[in-house]
Amino acid sequence: MYRFNFRDVWANFDLLLDGALLTLQLSAITMALGLLIGIAGALARSWGPPPVQWTARGYVEVIRNTPLLIQIFIVYFGLPGFGIRLDADTAAVVALTINLGAYATEIIRAGVEAIPRSQVEAGLSLGLSHLQTFRYVVVFPALRVIYPALASQFILLMLATSVVSQISARELFHIAGFIQSRTFRDFEVYLVITGMYLAMALAFRLIFAGIHLLVFRRR
Repeated sequence: MYRFNFRDVWANFDLLLDGALLTLQLSAITMALGLLIGIAGALARSWGPPPVQWTARGYVEVIRNTPLLIQIFIVYFGLPGFGIRLDADTAAVVALTINLGAYATEIIRAGVEAIPRSQVEAGLSLGLSHLQTFRYVVVFPALRVIYPALASQFILLMLATSVVSQISARELFHIAGFIQSRTFRDFEVYLVITGMYLAMALAFRLIFAGIHLLVFRRR
């Protein structure tokens, strides 16, 4: 019968905390950058000239229909062939940002296009500029529509950071593999990091739920 022994895992728990911290840092940076790409991509797909729309659509289709791991390998192993060398953490941020940007583009585009055209025309007829109409008539209603999907995508991104362990980025999953190779307590190590990923995901959900309550429910 298997006997659990967490002693060696707890002895290395400080390393797991360091890995969890890097996971959170990668997630936060990627969320911010991916959101900016998503906004730009959504505007390009919805209101850009045809060549810009086609480019944005091509980007979305390529990223959404290829594995994240391949995208990471292309950034980390492929770019050096063009003279661009990135360390593991930077390559992880770049690849994850490009990936999230494609999904955020589609989520935001759906929200923007959900706003009735008549509502936009009403804003323009009241004398608002196109920028003012976008800001006051389109943005907030669209955010209300897309916020749940965008928040869920952010949480999925945080969980997907485990993939960057394949290029030796020292996030939580990579550290867990290192500890497992030293202690041979496979089940205990992965059980502990399961709990840590669960705790981080629940923390993100609470934060996003709080933001939703503060920003949307009071209006």
